[in-house]
Amino acid sequence: MDKHHGFLFRPAAIPPNQSGVLLSVTPEDAEWDTTGFSVRRLVAGDVWTGNTGSHEVALIVLGGRLTIDWGEGARSIGRRAHVFAGYPSAVYLPCRTSFEVRAETLVELAEARAPSRMTLRPRVIAPADVECEIRGGGNMTRQISRIIKPEHEADRLMINEVYTPPGNWSSYPPHKHDTHNPPAELAMDEFYYFRTDHPDGYGLLRQYNAAGTEDDTVTIHDGDLVALRKGYHLVAAPPGYSVYYLAVLAGVTRSMAASTDPRYVHLTKNQGPPDPRVPLFGRD
Repeated sequence: MDKHHGFLFRPAAIPPNQSGVLLSVTPEDAEWDTTGFSVRRLVAGDVWTGNTGSHEVALIVLGGRLTIDWGEGARSIGRRAHVFAGYPSAVYLPCRTSFEVRAETLVELAEARAPSRMTLRPRVIAPADVECEIRGGGNMTRQISRIIKPEHEADRLMINEVYTPPGNWSSYPPHKHDTHNPPAELAMDEFYYFRTDHPDGYGLLRQYNAAGTEDDTVTIHDGDLVALRKGYHLVAAPPGYSVYYLAVLAGVTRSMAASTDPRYVHLTKNQGPPDPRVPLFGRD
């Protein structure tokens, strides 16, 4: 795994039909004290065992089918071949939970974790449980699949999938959530994990602060991860390529309250109707 610009993490180069850890970013790597994130690939028949320890964990099936057992019997989950093929299957596991994952097909699996002392119920989140939201209008339209919402049963983790069609902008107008100023804005750490719908696809991510002393724009490729620590941020998908990102947030309060850059708030008043290309897929 390579790291660039202090907040961009590149995946390991593992052959496509070989098991392995594609990404593994600890809170220390991300330079915060909350969320860790990893992505692993399992070939059919491979087994991965783990324990959540002092964390709550969410496992999101990016593609493929698997069985998971946390001591209450094996459950088969995963319906889509890849992230652009439908709604996700996921599992929520509270702290101090042992689990075993067995790949039924080639599987790619994302793991998000955050410190927790709450003993909540483990559960499967099926595609039918995932809410679809169409946000924005015109070329600011994006599709959001809401996996773990603020009102769901969890301690700190909140997770969405975001789809940005070719030529559109996402997380736009730019917003931030690095200041504790309730109820308008709450401080949260956030990962964006990216996939593109073509090997040549890419996206652009900009992260900047209001003072203008920090302003970074990076090219995002398939499998990249960004740690959004401070400042406003936005994503752009170039013409010809759809961009997906898995947004993982964790804070001290179960809320996604954020502040929009005041210079661009006016754009929400003239954004037009939603892009007819979304949603990108239906329920089946």
